[in-house]
Amino acid sequence: MSVLSHPDRLDMLLVGVGGQGTILASQIIGRAALAAGYDVKMSEVHGMAQRGGSVVTHVRLGRTVCSPLVARGDADVILAFEQLEALRWLPYLKPGGTLIASSQIVPPVTVLAGLARCPDDVPSYLYRHARTLEVDALDRARACGNPRAANVVLLGVLARELPLPLEVWLRAVRECVPERFLGVNLAAFEAGYNYRDG
Repeated sequence: MSVLSHPDRLDMLLVGVGGQGTILASQIIGRAALAAGYDVKMSEVHGMAQRGGSVVTHVRLGRTVCSPLVARGDADVILAFEQLEALRWLPYLKPGGTLIASSQIVPPVTVLAGLARCPDDVPSYLYRHARTLEVDALDRARACGNPRAANVVLLGVLARELPLPLEVWLRAVRECVPERFLGVNLAAFEAGYNYRDG
């Protein structure tokens, strides 16, 4: 079932930490949406991305899109590459929106240094507060040959939820991923696309 709640617009956030491939994922979404005939606007916000800091990309698509930013409480979808970032950005999800989240948790530097601790039972909180599809994307990417393809596993899950033809997704992956990594990433996309929650 499509998460598109309005026939003319779809607002998404992609959230993760530096090195998880959020930017590549947003590029693939943008190309797929353009190929399907949508207007697309994107905006990327980087924290200390090279050091594992927060990275968020706003992606808006529709018949006509004027602003690239998704307002708090307006996201139809949040695609979270790890759970603490899912928790941080959850207030941006609209009522009835969909959270697609990797099961991975990447402790921030403050936690690793002993200055803070991770919240308890993040997955249960996410399930209580949103329609949540939790995916062990890292494990599925490993099974495809490279754990770094976890971002594309999550894209495959997202693709099944959106009203874009499969062929535009596959073409976008081929256009955005370097040739030497293409086989692994196509397999990762397929693993996500064929994923069934629960």
